[in-house]
Amino acid sequence: MTANTPAPTTGIDWLRARGIGALAERMGVEFTELSAERSVATMPVEGNTQPVGLLHGGAYVVLGESLGSMSANFHAGEGRLAVGVDINATHTASATSGIVTGTCTAIHLGRTLAVHEIVITDERGRRCSTVRITNLIKDLAG
Repeated sequence: MTANTPAPTTGIDWLRARGIGALAERMGVEFTELSAERSVATMPVEGNTQPVGLLHGGAYVVLGESLGSMSANFHAGEGRLAVGVDINATHTASATSGIVTGTCTAIHLGRTLAVHEIVITDERGRRCSTVRITNLIKDLAG
């Protein structure tokens, strides 16, 4: 942003100014809500599958990390950066078509750590994957 660009007023405005990254874009991730406490995004199954037609387990993790990392960075604020230091995922169902929706909820929002849980569901509302991510928050100056 330039000095003449107004500061973003919402999480989605902040996200548009920042971008979501090339991998998330390539996988079709679309954010519909963003805050430090709660974020929501969708991702298509098509184009992100294993050879047998199931949504790839790594795709669930990309959606989860995208949500958790963006929420943690929004929490970190200006002059700080959140970087993932731990992520895990448990897959409990398989999406084979349509879109999946990730809902990210803060578990801990501290000065140096942010922890989020992301529940990913298919279009029928079945939980397909649960992702937990921990981000370390660092000052950019040091």
